[in-house]
Amino acid sequence: MTVDVPIRLVSHARRVCSLYKNALRNIENFAYLKHIYRYHAVLMRKRFDDNAKIRDLRIAKQMVIDGEKELFESMHPQPRSFADSPGGMAYGRTVVPPDWVVDYWHPSEKAAYPEYFARRELRKKEYIEWYKKTYPDVAKKIQSSQH
Repeated sequence: MTVDVPIRLVSHARRVCSLYKNALRNIENFAYLKHIYRYHAVLMRKRFDDNAKIRDLRIAKQMVIDGEKELFESMHPQPRSFADSPGGMAYGRTVVPPDWVVDYWHPSEKAAYPEYFARRELRKKEYIEWYKKTYPDVAKKIQSSQH
């Protein structure tokens, strides 16, 4: 059983924009041809524009609730998902190589970026000095174990 607890306050305008975007995504799921999608998207925009003139917030809030309910009831059974987005089949597949991989580049590859590698070597020396100054006991143990 899930409990619907709001995490943060969402403004009315944001709810309307979210409802509009989700309605267009739902139309996109059903209408796979561009001209059919465009026709239904224009009709949806007209529905939202007609209701934009309502100034009574109680009525506007109820209309958003009704719209969200209508959207939920008319959702596509298999909505499209973008491959790299959460829920997509390629989400999280990109492997970011660790920084030490660059140290094993061939010298001819490093020659293409001389300024970068010169700065990189300088930063590595600065980091080693900082580490020895910050953690002197650990640095001594490492040096004594290497000899």
